[in-house]
Amino acid sequence: MADMDGKVVLITGASRGIGAAAAEAFAAAGAKVSLIARSDREIAQIAGDLGADRALAVPCNVTRYREIEAAIDATIDAFGRLDVLVNNAGVIQPIAMLAEADPEAWGQAIDINLKGVFNGMRAAAPRMIAQGGGTIITISSGAAHRPLEGWSAYCSSKAGAKMLTEAADHEMRGKGLRVMGLSPGTVATEMQREIKGSGVNPVAQLDWDEHIPPEWPAKALVWMAGAAGDDLCGTEVSLRDEGVRRAVGLID
Repeated sequence: MADMDGKVVLITGASRGIGAAAAEAFAAAGAKVSLIARSDREIAQIAGDLGADRALAVPCNVTRYREIEAAIDATIDAFGRLDVLVNNAGVIQPIAMLAEADPEAWGQAIDINLKGVFNGMRAAAPRMIAQGGGTIITISSGAAHRPLEGWSAYCSSKAGAKMLTEAADHEMRGKGLRVMGLSPGTVATEMQREIKGSGVNPVAQLDWDEHIPPEWPAKALVWMAGAAGDDLCGTEVSLRDEGVRRAVGLID
């Protein structure tokens, strides 16, 4: 993995799944990490396990710009800078046919999966530019590229986040920011349990052992945050790609 000694990383949706695994992976690589989530007890536990000198837990709702701005400011106050932002917070619900979906739940998914990414980028970018550079990685999905039954909110929000990532790279690469996405494939997290329980579309039919462990995308994020990220700006890295898996060190 990349050497992240001296780097500061903020991860949204860090209370479980990919976010929690990423916090541990970045800390293991030498970084100081700021864990952001609505679940304050869970992130406090993870931060405590990592150590007070290496981790900070900040309860935050990413759909509220002032909260994510305050979380980033708290991170910089604690650790002096912000080198990497991982936009990981996301939800799969509502899983429902479009003509039957609850409008409030549909809008909430857009707020978390798309607006939350914008809020993170908007709050982090000026601070990163002022310090001379930084890396922003957004967790994408194959759902950004094709429609899936019952997933109109998820597919639409992920497609929007993919375009937002490309727009951010287009605007800010010349200002010292590296902006990119990671599409991990299906990961053995609580979200997959929700998908399995819904019984809707082919993803729900996958066996559990077909999903990769959250430690895989966590390691990929550390790799992308390092020197490898220099050649990845504006792209969406797919962890389904065996060449990528090999480069990250996940397979021989």
